[in-house]
Amino acid sequence: MTAPSPGETPSGSPASSGAETRQRLLVAATRAFAEHGVTNASLLDITRQAGQRNRGAVHYHFGSREGLLAAVLEQHADFLAEREHRLHQAALERPDDLPAALEALVRPATELAETGWSGRCYLVIVADLIADEQHDKDPDVRAALERTGGVPVYELITARMPAMPEEVRAERLALLTSFVLRAIGDRARAEERGSTQRLGLDTETFVRNLVSMATGMLRADLP
Repeated sequence: MTAPSPGETPSGSPASSGAETRQRLLVAATRAFAEHGVTNASLLDITRQAGQRNRGAVHYHFGSREGLLAAVLEQHADFLAEREHRLHQAALERPDDLPAALEALVRPATELAETGWSGRCYLVIVADLIADEQHDKDPDVRAALERTGGVPVYELITARMPAMPEEVRAERLALLTSFVLRAIGDRARAEERGSTQRLGLDTETFVRNLVSMATGMLRADLP
């Protein structure tokens, strides 16, 4: 999937409406947040990549960096919410099945990555937010993430993990998230580049293997 050039609409004509400007800012921000990190990405560079001369374009359309980030995350909220809810309900019908709970995390993310560059960028952004413990700091960002349905999934995963000290549990969940999202993102990137190194497994086998590996991470012997 190829994004429209920063200075034009999908049809190639000069942008004239506020909606078109907003969309170009979202495209530029999605790429910048994934490439440079949410904190380090320059709002001025995002504005320029979107073809805007007004330095305050981001604040005009989104209010703040956090507002822009929330809008970036909202792009895929409905997609993930539907798939995660369906798999979460299926996992509830299989009591104490940790792999079923993990599938509700792995499969929707894999499907999202396969939709194109924006989905892959989303996974990188979320992984960075969780690794840097930024996902709970802004209410709009938190709401955007919660709307994907991920909270019930993580609650179910947590409930099905073996007994362990809370600090170890928190560490394992953080590492799990980073591992899963980056593994999926790297695979999607390899496919986008035409590389064969990370594409030895078909999608179904990839999902099942990743679920199995994630299960092993959470059930590993305590230190």
